[in-house]
Amino acid sequence: MRERWFGATGRRVPEIALEGELDVDDALVLAAVDDDALRLAHEQGRPVVVRAATAEEVKAALARPEVASALVTERTLLDLDLTELTYG
Repeated sequence: MRERWFGATGRRVPEIALEGELDVDDALVLAAVDDDALRLAHEQGRPVVVRAATAEEVKAALARPEVASALVTERTLLDLDLTELTYG
């Protein structure tokens, strides 16, 4: 399982997590990638997670270094091969 930094918390989290299984209390939770919100959260050291319903949405969210994790509701999305999805 690949992990990412959870903002400036010093904590590492799975880059793809099932909704409800990751403590996101202090995080900014977005329904989609938002440049202004990502920039502000990054400046504040606040963790950011983005909800994603498809493989393409997961890919778009994780293409942004400010995003700590993509939250999914479909368990099958946990097994995405992002390298394959990105580079073919």
